[in-house]
Amino acid sequence: MKSNNNLVLLGMMGSGKSTIGHLLSKNLNIELNDVDEIIEKEEGCKISEIFEKKGEICFRKIEEKITLKLLGSNKKIISLGGGGFINDNIRNEVLSNHISFWLDWNNSTLINRIKRSKKRPIAFNLTENQIKKIISERSKIYSMANYKINCEKFSKDEIVKKIKDIYEKN
Repeated sequence: MKSNNNLVLLGMMGSGKSTIGHLLSKNLNIELNDVDEIIEKEEGCKISEIFEKKGEICFRKIEEKITLKLLGSNKKIISLGGGGFINDNIRNEVLSNHISFWLDWNNSTLINRIKRSKKRPIAFNLTENQIKKIISERSKIYSMANYKINCEKFSKDEIVKKIKDIYEKN
């Protein structure tokens, strides 16, 4: 096991990081830290409001500060925001000291989930092709994760079992 053995979940918005994180937390009896939830709690407003009132640059600074603080703890499950792993400082810390899992899905699944959600500030006014472009760009970076979980053909419980089995072997 790595010295600072947090289990880090990453992937596109709509990939199920929060849902899988909660299930893993119960299954492994390890505390979950959902970065987006913590940002909303600490800022006292929704992420979409932060984007609207303060802009993406301000949000990314808040996200980096909170994420790096969480990564300094031990033996936790950390669910990153969709853009968290894109940040060089966050990515370098995750890859150096933690075990990371990319929850990967087909574009069509992600696009359907993103379009249905009202809480995805980056995707509010984007076309399907623009969302595909973000997925493509981010996937190149997500692919640096320690493990890629192809989630498309598996139930939530099967995804959790795959991650748990890998995590417990490390």
